[in-house]
Amino acid sequence: MASNSGTKSSHRNSNSDRQVPHSSSSSSSAARSSNGHPPLRSKPNSARRSVTPTSRASSNNNDDSEPARVRVAVRVRPRDAEDLNSEADYADCIELQPELKRLKLRKNNWNSESYKFDEVFTESASQRRVYEVVAKPVVESVLNGYNGTVMAYGQTGTGKTYTVGRLGKHDPSERGIMVRALEDILANTSPGLDTVEVSYLQLYLESIQDLLAPEKNNIPIVEDSKTGEVSLPGAAVVKVRDIDQFMQLVQIGEVNRHAANTKMNTESSRSHAILMVYIQRTSQRKVENEVSTQERDTRHNIGNGINTLHKSKLLIVDLAGSERIDKSGHEGHMLEETKFINLSLTSLGKCINALAENSPHIPTRDSKLTRMLRDSFGGSARTSLIITIGPSARHHAETSSTIMFGQRAMKIVNMMKLKVEFDYESLCRKLENQVDYLIAENERQQKLREDDKDEMEKKLIEYKNSFAEVEKSLDKRCQLFEKENNRLVSENKKILDELKLQKDRNDVMHDQVARLEMNLKQSKQQQLEGSSYQKVLADTTQMYEKKIAELVEKIEDEHARFERAEEQLAVVKQILSDHQKSTEGQEEIDDLRIKLQRMCQLHEKTVNDFQSLKTENVELLSEKAMLSEELHKLTQKLSVEEKQRKYIEDEVAKLKKLVSENVNDTEVGCLISLLSIKFSKRAFHISLCFNNLQERSSIMKENIGKVLPGLGNSMIGLEKIIAMLKSQDLDVQIHAVKAVANLAAEDSNQEKIVEEGGLDALLMLLGSSENTTIHRVASGAIANLAMSERNQTLIMSKGGAHLLANIASKTDDPQTLRMVAGAIANLCGNQKLHVTLKEDGAIKALLGMGRSGNSDVIAQIARGMANFAKCESRGTVQGYRKGPSLLLEDGALAWLIANCSITSASTRRHIELALCHLAQNDDNAPAFVTSGAVKELVRVSSESTREDIRTLAKKTLKLNPVFQAEIQTL
Repeated sequence: MASNSGTKSSHRNSNSDRQVPHSSSSSSSAARSSNGHPPLRSKPNSARRSVTPTSRASSNNNDDSEPARVRVAVRVRPRDAEDLNSEADYADCIELQPELKRLKLRKNNWNSESYKFDEVFTESASQRRVYEVVAKPVVESVLNGYNGTVMAYGQTGTGKTYTVGRLGKHDPSERGIMVRALEDILANTSPGLDTVEVSYLQLYLESIQDLLAPEKNNIPIVEDSKTGEVSLPGAAVVKVRDIDQFMQLVQIGEVNRHAANTKMNTESSRSHAILMVYIQRTSQRKVENEVSTQERDTRHNIGNGINTLHKSKLLIVDLAGSERIDKSGHEGHMLEETKFINLSLTSLGKCINALAENSPHIPTRDSKLTRMLRDSFGGSARTSLIITIGPSARHHAETSSTIMFGQRAMKIVNMMKLKVEFDYESLCRKLENQVDYLIAENERQQKLREDDKDEMEKKLIEYKNSFAEVEKSLDKRCQLFEKENNRLVSENKKILDELKLQKDRNDVMHDQVARLEMNLKQSKQQQLEGSSYQKVLADTTQMYEKKIAELVEKIEDEHARFERAEEQLAVVKQILSDHQKSTEGQEEIDDLRIKLQRMCQLHEKTVNDFQSLKTENVELLSEKAMLSEELHKLTQKLSVEEKQRKYIEDEVAKLKKLVSENVNDTEVGCLISLLSIKFSKRAFHISLCFNNLQERSSIMKENIGKVLPGLGNSMIGLEKIIAMLKSQDLDVQIHAVKAVANLAAEDSNQEKIVEEGGLDALLMLLGSSENTTIHRVASGAIANLAMSERNQTLIMSKGGAHLLANIASKTDDPQTLRMVAGAIANLCGNQKLHVTLKEDGAIKALLGMGRSGNSDVIAQIARGMANFAKCESRGTVQGYRKGPSLLLEDGALAWLIANCSITSASTRRHIELALCHLAQNDDNAPAFVTSGAVKELVRVSSESTREDIRTLAKKTLKLNPVFQAEIQTL
């Protein structure tokens, strides 16, 4: 934290300040020994030796600094058990708008103030996202050589330690900023070239204590008189090798940190914890000074560069929470702790106020905390602040104070500076080693050249002697080759003559073989003709023998049949004579049998009717008992409400009498209006109960009408409920739209609702209201009404599809999306509305609702796709529709393929049906081939759980030649 109270020296040390882009990272070019650091040591308070004036002037030409505003983010703690228990007495005092990066703080039920931050985290924000937004930019700047600070500020129990110091041993997703920052630092540094060291301190009762070495207490703060830098020479510094070692160090520090169980928090931090991370990185930097040619050659040989050291420091601060004595109830020693905590936080707030207001004096020396954070606010470090707040209105004052602290901190601008040192000692050692190596190498090369010269002379003499011997041997071998060639030529002539004789013999043998093959074919043909004639003769003989045997069997069968016919004729004659005698008695028996059968049928029908009437009577009696009980409860509730109404009227009269002269008429009117609104809401609730009871009575009358006709069905109070949909009171609208939705669930009520203007009122609410509950319930009511074809046409003509699409694009609530998707899915079942649905964006909105990932929403989307594809398929088969499907333009085929393997059986069945119906249109075949849908169709034909779907898929694949050709390539 920069202060104007002290004087700055104009002299500079060896540290070089210059601007460096954030995206570039220092590359290491020389190795440093890591054995010189013990595992636990004290940070020395000595500066590195200064460089020569010439080198400093060459490296510090650009002394620009980069401005960087303090970035402030706000995080809201989820509700705890105490907040939930007191929810009836205290409502949330904040409203988050994360997409606008704004937070609204409610003063009361009417007024609120809006504040803008760099980032607003909701209750469900993950630890990783908090780190990525708040701390990671600071860590990247520290790795590039700048100083950085990450600090958490807020009321006790709002989650500062969870955000900053959570270790997350069992669940890595809960790791806080400290662990994640060290992970990134260790991942981006080289263990052999770079150094990472940490110190862990706490400020307790205005005394600095070492959490890694508890014996070190009251560590002094030392400031450099020239640079103004703050250091703690007595603090323990530990070199970190890996993240596991660091987590052990933090765990040791947390054990030594002061904490206590308070009314505000079960484990409240009683001290400010500060983690200091020191990073030293080595890189190479070119020197542009004028040097001689010999020096340039030497520098070229050693790499033309000078090692530079980038030293940076990262502070991660977990401040103790601010507390109020009246809420915490502290006494004794804990009261002293609270005083010191509030005192240091007050000093920090004064410094922030002074910096935000550009005050000429910054009171950094009022507290050790402000002295340690001198470079973080108004200094040269990149600083990120996260403020934590609770949602409950019980802590409105603390929440407001925390928000204002963050707003003032956002006005502070730091001037970031890069600090670089030239490592001339390392360069000198490197040059000396290089010179020694070059001298030795030169001597070795000179000796090698002399040895090579002697060796070459010896080899030259040997090569001359061997060349003469090779010439002699070549002459001898040439003579031998000539003799061998003459011999081979004569032998070749002899072999050619023998080959000609052999060829003549082969021609004669070939003619003889041809004649023999001709004779063989003729003999085989004669044998085949003789065998075929013998076979035909044998078959003909066998056929005649079989026919003779069949004729003999037929003659025997005819003879036996003739004998049986004679016997049957005799029996028939006997029966005919007997029948003539008993014809009259038989007719009477037949009449009696018919009457008896009719009586049995009437008896069975009567028994069945009796049983059904008995069952319905029992049901009606039970329902009557239930209605009587509900009527009794409602009567009791009415009496209670009447007493409350009288009590409220008495209170209003008393308020009018007891109002003093200082209270104006407007305040009295507000109180009376509040009481009247409360009474009207209770009256509306009672009217809804009456309507529900009357509806159930009408249902009972319908059931009784099945047995005792004459009782009718009436809709009592519907006009009043629909009129309440246009009320200006949000609660009245919600209750009314719920009542209409319940009535719309019954098919018998839908026509009456539409006639009374209920559909128009529901569509009006969808277009005008911003309430999520109204959107969800109204969409569900429209989904029920959209099950009728007549209502579907009315909904589309009044722009219902466009309104539903707008609701789908605005909300992420799964229940609302499910209702909207159900309404659009019902409209997809009417082919006459397909073009309008496409133009109004309903199909695109239906597919877009799949972003929620909710299984119920996806089920409604799949049902809508199946309805749409089925209607299109019917039109294509019947011949009054042509062209590709309208679904293909909005990417429905890709969505169906992506969700074809979903676990829900009903959803998968709808998706498979949609694919099969789309495949029946030949104009969709190219899209199926290019998107890979043919493969999914083949899978459905063999793996679907429904037999009818498998049959439909097989039939579609078989009838389409394009699919058959694609199957061959699979």
